[in-house]
Amino acid sequence: MSEHFLQQKYNSISENPIYLFWFLQICFWSFVALISLVSLTLWYVQIDVDHLNHTFLQSCVGIVFSLPLYWVFMRCWNTSLLKRVVASIGSVLLISFAWTVIRVELYVRLTSTDKTWAEFGGWYFSSIFIYFCWAGFFHGIRYYQLLQFEHKIMLKKEAEAKSEQLQKLSAQSVARDAKIKMLRYQLNPHFLCNTLNAINSLIECEQSEKAQSMTVQLSKFLRYSLDNNPDTKMALEFEIKALELYLEIEKTRFGERLQLDFKISDEAKKALIPSLLLQPIIENSMKHVIAQNEDGGTISLLAEVINNMLVLELSDTGSGEQVDRNKMKVNAGRGIGLRNIDERLKVLYSDNYEFNLNVRPSGGLKTTIKLPLESKAETDIVNKAYNAMKVS
Repeated sequence: MSEHFLQQKYNSISENPIYLFWFLQICFWSFVALISLVSLTLWYVQIDVDHLNHTFLQSCVGIVFSLPLYWVFMRCWNTSLLKRVVASIGSVLLISFAWTVIRVELYVRLTSTDKTWAEFGGWYFSSIFIYFCWAGFFHGIRYYQLLQFEHKIMLKKEAEAKSEQLQKLSAQSVARDAKIKMLRYQLNPHFLCNTLNAINSLIECEQSEKAQSMTVQLSKFLRYSLDNNPDTKMALEFEIKALELYLEIEKTRFGERLQLDFKISDEAKKALIPSLLLQPIIENSMKHVIAQNEDGGTISLLAEVINNMLVLELSDTGSGEQVDRNKMKVNAGRGIGLRNIDERLKVLYSDNYEFNLNVRPSGGLKTTIKLPLESKAETDIVNKAYNAMKVS
């Protein structure tokens, strides 16, 4: 309890400049009185009321005379060093002289001693010494306070900078999540509309079993799509299984017109890729190749690891017509889905990836994606750090 009380008093004194000034004043002049008592009064065996009163009164007068000295120091604080030195020395000599006169006069009146004025020089010297000590003590405390003030400002600026940086990282992470989800879900409505139209066509043709089967397949695919965040990364073998859910729906629509040629190396199966990255590319092939060609076509996927990079090559046989590369750069035709994929990869990998498009002689499109090879353990570490940042 007493320690808590003392700590509160210390904080109130140290945080209030006026309280601190007077606290240090009392401490300094009490110390002067104590030294005077030990070195003069007790040494010369002058232990009586008059000498004790003189020791106490001269310290009280010293406090009063230090106030104009404080005023001079504060007025010339922001001036040049030379002016401060001259003003300090001059004011100390003047105040010391006045204090010496009062000290000697008090001593003469209290002790009835007439020989004290003859020793004025010694008294004046001790006064000069005491007030120079006071001046040094004042400047030391003053510079210490300024240093502490600057230190607090620096800590405050550092805290503000850190807080601003955390807010910026948090805002970037939120924007990153929003952008990824926007790019991901921008593709889903198109696929959903096509599938629902296909189900409606099957119902009109009274093929209820196929319509029911496609509805179940659509439910499974949408469940997988909604259960996986677009910024998560999955092993390629699991993404292939998700892709098979989508392809089951398309096979119900196109039957034998849709042919698949997948070649996935064992090492590539363990590599991580963004969730549902390949589905929009194959959906483009469905729309522009399989649906447009009466004989259908083949969609190929080659996945392998080369030079610590996961290389994915997706291609289709084309519709027999040449594809203009410029159409893939605008918001029409194949360009919409492919450009969204490129934007999604840019958000996730910055510049550490490749996304190339090449038109085959048959009019088909070959899409090549190269991503940094990542394992599940590495991604768990990154995700933990990322989630920790979002929580903070």
